[in-house]
Amino acid sequence: MAKRERVVRMSVELPLWRALAGYRVLTTLYAVAIFVNGYHKFERPWVGIGYLSVLTVWNFATLPRVANAAACTKRFLAVDLAVVLTGILLTPVADVDAQHVDGPTLPTIAAAGAVIAFAIKGGWRWAGFASSLVAVANIVERAHPTRDTFHNVILVWIASIGIGYIVEVARASEATLARALEIEAATRERERLARDIHDSVLQVLAMVQRRGSALGGEAAELGRLAGEQEVALRTLVSSGLVPPTRASEDFENGAVVRAVEVDDEPGETDLRSLLARHAGSKVSFAEPGAPVLLAPRAARELAAAVSAALDNVRRHAGESAQAWILVEDWGDEVIVTVRDDGPGIPAGRLETAEGEGRMGVALSIRGRLRDLGGTAELISVPGQGTEVELKVPRGKAGRHG
Repeated sequence: MAKRERVVRMSVELPLWRALAGYRVLTTLYAVAIFVNGYHKFERPWVGIGYLSVLTVWNFATLPRVANAAACTKRFLAVDLAVVLTGILLTPVADVDAQHVDGPTLPTIAAAGAVIAFAIKGGWRWAGFASSLVAVANIVERAHPTRDTFHNVILVWIASIGIGYIVEVARASEATLARALEIEAATRERERLARDIHDSVLQVLAMVQRRGSALGGEAAELGRLAGEQEVALRTLVSSGLVPPTRASEDFENGAVVRAVEVDDEPGETDLRSLLARHAGSKVSFAEPGAPVLLAPRAARELAAAVSAALDNVRRHAGESAQAWILVEDWGDEVIVTVRDDGPGIPAGRLETAEGEGRMGVALSIRGRLRDLGGTAELISVPGQGTEVELKVPRGKAGRHG
């Protein structure tokens, strides 16, 4: 099966959890520094030493868990919140004197880390719940809370809820983006399947219809049925109802050649060998003297686009039309030009064909080049033939796909 595009979803939570891990380290060190600086003011410093030892060990031991969103379960968050709530309530035990009323609690701003973890994990509702518990603990610890106490409580409450809300919005945006990428990938796959069917079954049915009409008799009836099935299948292709397939087929001179695409094929393919088979009395082939190396998939897709262009020459310019294939290797890109001396394409004909479900140019040529990161330009002047220029940049199609 051809190498498919994969939708990679990088969670928006990952950088937030990593930032929280760094915040916990810094605030833990800050809490220890604040305690050491005011050590002489505590009546029971051993309480503070014991708690800060537990807090330090806990925060540093759980850093790997905090950096991993999946590991931050509800149970872990509950224990983490309990640790900081315990520190807040132990502050008056360590400092029986009035110093703690105006001073910081034992965990200081480290308490906000547990609240932020709730915000990241569960959004603004979880943040509101955790910050409310921290607020109650602070008010209880103060016994007679001041205006500054309420100010700090409200600040933490609003900030945590704001972070939780932003996380929820980011998650919704991430889901929308992931869905858009999935739709884009599905659309590209549908177009690839449509190209494969166009280059195989539809061309065979069209050939049967033309030859049956030319032979007449029972063959004419067979051609008519083939034409009806061609129309029905084009309708399915246009509506995206075609079932998946693992192979692409290339129709050439009435024969169907099946080429199964393989993932991550090693090595390189000389584009000249794939295009040389088109050379003949009615198709002139001009190539460089050196190999034109491309990744196998890129070379096959480019060759299939050339086949589709030549098929359009045979179908629309007539069996007597002369065609030319020119291959140019410019190092950073490969250019293949297909030109004919037919009557050209009338203005508006391509748009009409797409409306009828005939997607040869849109899918088999332009669609293939677009998937390779290249372009397909079609220049046609009535009475002066048609020229199709196919460009594949090596930077995107790559030597290794």
